[in-house]
Amino acid sequence: MGAIKKILSYPLSIVFYLFFGLTLVVFHGLQWLGVKLGGARAHRGVVNIMNLCLLRCLHALGVTFSFKNEYKLPDDRPLILVSNHQSMFDIPMISWYLRKHKPKFISKIELGKGIPSISFNLRHGGNVLIDRKNPKQSIPALSKFGKFVAENNFSAVIFPEGTRSKNGKPKSFAPTGLKILFKNAPDALVVPLTINNSWKLVRFGNFPMGVGIHMTLEVQEPISINKEPELLLEKIEERITLAIRT
Repeated sequence: MGAIKKILSYPLSIVFYLFFGLTLVVFHGLQWLGVKLGGARAHRGVVNIMNLCLLRCLHALGVTFSFKNEYKLPDDRPLILVSNHQSMFDIPMISWYLRKHKPKFISKIELGKGIPSISFNLRHGGNVLIDRKNPKQSIPALSKFGKFVAENNFSAVIFPEGTRSKNGKPKSFAPTGLKILFKNAPDALVVPLTINNSWKLVRFGNFPMGVGIHMTLEVQEPISINKEPELLLEKIEERITLAIRT
């Protein structure tokens, strides 16, 4: 980060966090109203607007976004969205740009409480919370989630790296979660996604934030699930990682 950007990053980060925090607090109440008055559909609409607002908060840091999709994704078929993971801001990007396909997330159980809006959505928005240290909880939960996505033609979002990359370079993909989804949603279309540059927002930690960053989300060629999961996993990882720019 250049000297001028470094200086600007401190006051701009304060402005960003004010807007970010306010957005989470306001939409926590709006989500509650959505669930109580309009059910799942109304709640989903509120969450879509929240994710747009969270992305708009990043404009305070001079952040811009690009979305590229050259493929027509079906509306009448469940999807498994598989993405690399660089920061928490990957989630509102996927949520907003692919909102038409009703993305549902796999998240660690710790995020299910204590965070305004985020925890509420994880608990009430059709997502799944897993304890990664407890296979007796996580495997049945993922199996149930896969069936839920398949039955409702939703999209399951999974970050197979497990944790976020701190420098943009992809980590090895863990196969377990994907294999469980393949088994329980065999008719789903697998859609590899590549995210670039969101790691630069938090390259120095949560404060100051990076400024003047251009984040991208790109849809790679979709793949149907077949009877050779190992080859499928290799193909998914290859399509995602070849488009990563560090």
